[in-house]
Amino acid sequence: MATRGRCWVLCATALLTATAQARAGDCATWPEWQAFRRLYVSDDGRVVDASTAQSVTVSEGQAYALTFALVANDPAGFAKVLAWTRDNLSAGDLGRTLPAWKWGHAEDGKWTVLDRNSASDADLWMAYTLGEAGRLWHDASYTELSRAMTALILRDEVAHVPGLGATLLPGARGFVSQQTWRLNASYLPLQLLRALQRSGDGALWSAVLDSSQRVIIGSAPRGYAADWVLYRESQGFSADTATGGVGSYNAIRVYLWAGMLAEDDPQAERLARQLEPMASAAARHAAPESIDTNSLEAHGTASAGFLAALLPLLTHFKYTEAVQGYRKRIEAEALRDNQHYYNDALTLFGLGWLEGRLRFDRHGQLHVGWSASCRAD
Repeated sequence: MATRGRCWVLCATALLTATAQARAGDCATWPEWQAFRRLYVSDDGRVVDASTAQSVTVSEGQAYALTFALVANDPAGFAKVLAWTRDNLSAGDLGRTLPAWKWGHAEDGKWTVLDRNSASDADLWMAYTLGEAGRLWHDASYTELSRAMTALILRDEVAHVPGLGATLLPGARGFVSQQTWRLNASYLPLQLLRALQRSGDGALWSAVLDSSQRVIIGSAPRGYAADWVLYRESQGFSADTATGGVGSYNAIRVYLWAGMLAEDDPQAERLARQLEPMASAAARHAAPESIDTNSLEAHGTASAGFLAALLPLLTHFKYTEAVQGYRKRIEAEALRDNQHYYNDALTLFGLGWLEGRLRFDRHGQLHVGWSASCRAD
């Protein structure tokens, strides 16, 4: 039965990929990226969250936009987003300074950095996407910038945690106190770590990969991932005191990244089994907006973006009816205005994966739905 299930997933994945590649073979654009760019990306390359009072930009948004631009084969859009990020979040040099995580309209009326601390999820996606852009677009400057950013991540955001080893912290500062580390499993997409492991400093990235797997499992002991967890060597993982073990806007990405792992990734099946309770619940009932990972009490109704983030994991478990129903709702509700940046970003990841526009192989290499002959200059 397990073999037949695995075959179904692999065959379905191959069919989706082939369909997308056939559609993209004539260098067709990605409609969802075009809509996202129109709604959220300024002419100079800033991803704007207009739902916030300060019209903020976060480094995560810039990193995601770079990824989408690469998947869409949009080098001009990619270059604009990168240039804005470099000039406004990294003091003009991404190779020397990790991006500040938050920029926007300050109380004194100036548009400026609002929080200088880094965010390792954004930095990881940015370094990874630059490396893949260098490979896919044959641009050595992107490859070199990726290597420089990777070195900064290892220097500033990876720490030795007793009992875990080399661990990626959520940012450069503020996540350790009295031998207690505050960690975030959604910051740890294993496919990206695998790619960086092959790009240099392999032994250290291998250690980060090992600790990341433990953080992901530790964040979801009952199959539902928490937004934040605490780790102490003497006690292991426990609920974060600030959030009480709630899983919501951060944790939704744990299911997304796990579901997007290659079927033959060494950890794909283990993580899928760990997170199966969430997939099963989402297939039987309307997925919640948040869940108390201690009591398993659910609250609210998931947005279209949350549903999109669950599509890969639901596909893995052959919940075909749920995938089809959720997809209809996503297509009806997503990308309608500029007030839902984060949810619409999740939508691009989930739908893009479902349509075969982006895939990750077991080594973390990105596979896109366009060929080298489609490169736009």
